[in-house]
Amino acid sequence: MKVRRREHDHELNELVAVGESAIHGRGLFATRRIARDEYIGTFCGPPAKRDGMHVLWVYEGDDEDAMAVGRIGRNLLRFLNHDARCNAVFDGFDLYAVRAIRSGEEITIDYGTDW
Repeated sequence: MKVRRREHDHELNELVAVGESAIHGRGLFATRRIARDEYIGTFCGPPAKRDGMHVLWVYEGDDEDAMAVGRIGRNLLRFLNHDARCNAVFDGFDLYAVRAIRSGEEITIDYGTDW
């Protein structure tokens, strides 16, 4: 499992980097062009029992039986900032580009209205 995570982090490091953000504090930036619909990475970390900094909640299961599942971010994806006009979205814990992202551009997600 640890080898797999290291491989995943290595792949993520080739695609993104953390830098100073005009939005808030530090942010996540593309280090090369990312194509529309391209897989960026998986939000990795231990299960979360309550809300907190760097926690991502997703719903798993059918709409009727969906359960909120949270993870405490331990990789670079924890530095994603909010923008209502985001350029990336999560499908479960996997992050994808919703449009082409330029090298050097901050990668953002829409936190929604509850944050």
